[in-house]
Amino acid sequence: MAKLIYPINVSLDGYMEDERGNLEWSISDDEVFTFWTEFQRPIGTYLYGRRMYESMVYWETASAQIGDQPEEIREFAQIWRAAEKIVYSRALQAVSSSRTRIESEFEPDVIRRLKESSEADITIGGPELARQAMSAGLIDECHLLVNPIVLGGGKRALPDNLRVRLELLGERRFRCGVVHLHYRVIV
Repeated sequence: MAKLIYPINVSLDGYMEDERGNLEWSISDDEVFTFWTEFQRPIGTYLYGRRMYESMVYWETASAQIGDQPEEIREFAQIWRAAEKIVYSRALQAVSSSRTRIESEFEPDVIRRLKESSEADITIGGPELARQAMSAGLIDECHLLVNPIVLGGGKRALPDNLRVRLELLGERRFRCGVVHLHYRVIV
């Protein structure tokens, strides 16, 4: 049975984007980028909200755009393109990546069946989608990359008014000051 994993870049005060919807504050140096590439390698399916999908779809054509970029970037693009992608949106009418479909509603029972039938793990991207999955008890692990910045406002990475117990499975400190925290959700 596959795990449903919530990986997210987060500010020290718990935001995944600033008040203007900007994500550029997060650190993605070579060490962090290599970590994300290795993290994505075993993932078979990505579940995205519309905005997260729109920011990630860059990787569909990244190889053509990046030319002489390092191998890690080409590799990440290959990994992303090889995975299945499900985008949850009522507004999005068409996708611009292969192996991608749109679902208008997040249905917990469908995700339960997906977890049961998948051989590879699944990630969920976007805090609203993650809130729905957490509320339904579907998330098995959280991977937080805590960035050394306080944003003071924006979109919260973790939902308000939801209590979930976690067990720390591991941590890693990067030279740039980012800290990776790996948690298992306790049921």
